[in-house]
Amino acid sequence: MPEQNTIKKLQILLPHWIEHNNNHIAEFRKWEGEAQKESELDVAQLLDKAISEMGSVGKTLSEVLEKVGGPSHGEKGHSHHH
Repeated sequence: MPEQNTIKKLQILLPHWIEHNNNHIAEFRKWEGEAQKESELDVAQLLDKAISEMGSVGKTLSEVLEKVGGPSHGEKGHSHHH
């Protein structure tokens, strides 16, 4: 069935997307702190907004992952780097 193939692919892709999103959040936090140190408060505030929005994206991706039955068991321990 094509649907099952899509679900299986999403079970593999979604954990990577979630991890990638979390890595971006961590990087944004780092630069938000740098902007605050340099008194670039408007920049820091916008980065904080982006962090919040990325957090919402992460929650939604986690909901999708739950809906498709969680991560594929064959992919545990598999790491993917960009």
